[in-house]
Amino acid sequence: MKFLDQAKIYIRSGNGGAGSVSFRREKFIPNGGPDGGDGGHGGNVWIEAVEGLNTLIDYRYQQHFKAPTGAHGQGRQMHGAKGEDVVLKVPVGTQVLSEDKETVVLDMVEVGQKELLLSGGNGGWGNVRFKGPINQAPRHANPGQEGQEKWIWLRLKLIADIGLAGLPNAGKSTFLAAASAARPKIADYPFTTLAPNLGMVDLSPGERFVIADIPGLIEGASDGAGLGTRFLGHVERSASLIHLVDGTQDDVAEAYRIIRHELDAYGEGLADKHEIVALNKIDALSPELRIEKTAVLAKASGKTPMLVSGVSGEGVPELLRAAWQEVRKTRGEIDEEGRAFVSYEDWAP
Repeated sequence: MKFLDQAKIYIRSGNGGAGSVSFRREKFIPNGGPDGGDGGHGGNVWIEAVEGLNTLIDYRYQQHFKAPTGAHGQGRQMHGAKGEDVVLKVPVGTQVLSEDKETVVLDMVEVGQKELLLSGGNGGWGNVRFKGPINQAPRHANPGQEGQEKWIWLRLKLIADIGLAGLPNAGKSTFLAAASAARPKIADYPFTTLAPNLGMVDLSPGERFVIADIPGLIEGASDGAGLGTRFLGHVERSASLIHLVDGTQDDVAEAYRIIRHELDAYGEGLADKHEIVALNKIDALSPELRIEKTAVLAKASGKTPMLVSGVSGEGVPELLRAAWQEVRKTRGEIDEEGRAFVSYEDWAP
């Protein structure tokens, strides 16, 4: 399935049905009178976050969604039926933006969350509504109210616990494949990953979290170079970032600084997230080079790098355990010192 994380669509709610002008005329009933029913309410437009979707590809082939008009009223005070609602089903993590592509209208962050986008028009009143002591035979009814319409943007930000950051060919996809059941494209050329990938990490039945791998950043990405920063939105919601640095590069410190600069330039709190620095591809380094490049990277980052290899699997479990601790902190299961919170709600003497 092709990955699509942005879509512009047109939505329109239904018009209200028209009221009816009708008079009761029945044999043996001398006193007739107006009996025109009301029109039905126009269909609404809703948006709902559902399970099983991870892309907006459905909105590539259909961009116009219009709710039907409510049924018109009829004689014998029969009211028109309500127009059928239109429900836009989207993945969890989808944002609804106004046409300017900047103002966030809604943020769909929970499965089952359902929000009203546009309300349908009210149905018009039938002539029975206008009957009174002065006007006992009204010959007019109201038309239905017009529906609403607008263009909106849908933007998907994947819900992941941990985000992977790094230069192209830093080994992010290889690491994701080693850490989870995901099978991203892996090759020995830059920009192998052209769309975000998600992987579920299973440390144990009760220890599971999601990792998001985004296309690699290059210097100047914040100004549109390479694939730019378009996909960084997919790690905005993550608890922590794993910053993978290719250990086979000549200058690991510069590789680290490039990514940090792009995260700072992007904003949205990415630069403030907790970061786990990892020196990757250590299977290709001699013991001496490992020590040397670890020291250089530690000086540049101010953190003690973890040593991993997505190819051999060395250091991967330890890195995943460190990431799991950050996820637990975000979920409120442990404090900053790694101590579990104790609940006294069920305590009884």
